[in-house]
Amino acid sequence: MSAPATSPAALVTSQLALLRQLEWRVRHAVENVLSGEYRSAFRGRGMEFDQVVKYTFGDDIRDIDWNVTARLGEPYRKKFIEEREVSLLLLFEDSVSLQFGSGAQSKREALLELAGLVMMLGAVNRDRVGFLHASPAGYKLQEPVRGRGQILHAAATLLGQPPPPLTSDLPPQTSGTFVPWRLLAKAAPRHSILIWLGDFPPRIEPEGWSVLSRRYQTMGFRVEDPWDRELPFDRILTTYDPVAGRLVNLNGASSAQRAAHAEWVQSRDASFHAIFPNVMSRLTVRTDEERLEALVRFFHRRMAAGKRR
Repeated sequence: MSAPATSPAALVTSQLALLRQLEWRVRHAVENVLSGEYRSAFRGRGMEFDQVVKYTFGDDIRDIDWNVTARLGEPYRKKFIEEREVSLLLLFEDSVSLQFGSGAQSKREALLELAGLVMMLGAVNRDRVGFLHASPAGYKLQEPVRGRGQILHAAATLLGQPPPPLTSDLPPQTSGTFVPWRLLAKAAPRHSILIWLGDFPPRIEPEGWSVLSRRYQTMGFRVEDPWDRELPFDRILTTYDPVAGRLVNLNGASSAQRAAHAEWVQSRDASFHAIFPNVMSRLTVRTDEERLEALVRFFHRRMAAGKRR
């Protein structure tokens, strides 16, 4: 007799203890390490235009309106009003390939933890946070919500989503994740932060991505297993081939398979970089790497890059 299925409410409840631990770690990082860098990392696209005013010494030269300056013969700059809150929208692309893991955690477990950390970071900073979970079976949208309790519940709902089955009756060409790109374009206010979390296999840019990248400030987060980068010489590993739509065995002792894998790594990196050409908008975290420390370094880099512009 099979065990009864776990209800969605029970799955949400089971994630709350983990999320409270993540929240404590995030709060400590914000107060002691990040300080104002989290919000500073999003400055620029998170500002609303107010009016054009005369440029005075000490103003940021990046705000100079060169068209108005040329027309009036003296420098003018754009004045902005900083938005009171940031809206974070997470796209979690739950592909079968995320279930691979050569160590203590699968890529999926590590990526869900990273998603939870980002959502708790938004909660601590009193932002709005939402998500879209996409899998081969469909999608679940949670529009951005505000407040610790609502964000905790939203994060628990995301972390409690069941993984897609390793086998499917669908043909390979239709067994990938289903992402409703048009719906995603309407799921959050303009200039929100869209963070796409996934495995990012070699792919072409999705149709509609250019619209999203203009509407939102986009970032790509992926988790990488050490064996993603290089096959072990003395192992045969089983992994999911998204092209074939099935599990395959890879032999690290085979020079042909190692060469093919190296080519796949290059193609995967090139695809990820093409979707997120700005190095400050993409993050790769290893499954054996501390996720919160990686996030802190990411925001440090973004803030430093903003100061240099």
